[in-house]
Amino acid sequence: MPKSTLPRLSKREREIMDVVYRRKRATVAEVHTELPNAPTYTTVRGLLRILEEKGHLEHEEDGPRFVYFPSTPRADAGKSILSHVVRTFFDGSASEAMAALIGSGATTSDAELARLETLIDEARERRK
Repeated sequence: MPKSTLPRLSKREREIMDVVYRRKRATVAEVHTELPNAPTYTTVRGLLRILEEKGHLEHEEDGPRFVYFPSTPRADAGKSILSHVVRTFFDGSASEAMAALIGSGATTSDAELARLETLIDEARERRK
């Protein structure tokens, strides 16, 4: 499955991915320990398997344990998810999504605004 079309994640799956991205590599026990209100160990093991089937994770065997790691860089996964959000909630309009983000009360530094201006200028140049 192309990485740009990874299947959506449930809240618990997102929590697991956050642990794995943060640690870079993790066993079932490590994920289980770091999850808030963790379900059973068996449930975590099953969710890791599902995330692997969906294309979000891969694993290696380390003796009797499986060690899981992301199959795609965090930034690429974020782009895929953000693209889905823009299509779903903003009718595919990047400008509507940006307006919502900037207008949401989230803190935007001068440096971030300058970076956005640069990205906009670059996008205009690519269109020419």
